[in-house]
Amino acid sequence: MIQIQIILVFMIIAAAIAIGTADLLGSVVAIGAVGLGLSIVFLLLQSPDLAILQLVVEILSLVIIIRAVGIKDKVNVRERRFIATTISIILMGIFLTFANIALLEIPGFGTPIMKIGSEYLKNGFVQTGVPNIVSAIILDYRAFDMLAQVSIAFASIIAVLMIIRKKVYKEKQ
Repeated sequence: MIQIQIILVFMIIAAAIAIGTADLLGSVVAIGAVGLGLSIVFLLLQSPDLAILQLVVEILSLVIIIRAVGIKDKVNVRERRFIATTISIILMGIFLTFANIALLEIPGFGTPIMKIGSEYLKNGFVQTGVPNIVSAIILDYRAFDMLAQVSIAFASIIAVLMIIRKKVYKEKQ
């Protein structure tokens, strides 16, 4: 897929910018672009659950990084809002464009996406003994994937709570 290759080049360029820039805020924005690119790649690979999780974790990570480092910007507030709004609109447009492309490639309702989907439907009850095929897929076939997703989400939540707790603790003293 040429689209994934283009996004990977974009991610490499953004990572190089994040490493090479002297501006801390610019580096954080570049890291966010890498995460957004990864989320779009997950969408193109027809994995919307990972795309959503990546997007949530990326947003939380950026908030944590900005909060932990204490980035203070000395740019005029109006100019900063205009730049932030413009960049947000551009990135949202790119994300929605690729999300639309990915959603148009999903097969119609009721048709299995892959050959393995047919196998799940045919042999799911026999292999797992669970009458609910969705539960069988999530808890039996994709258990390690779900464990990884839950671990990532849990680690992000713990990190946010630690930063919030640190701020509340400093305010009490």
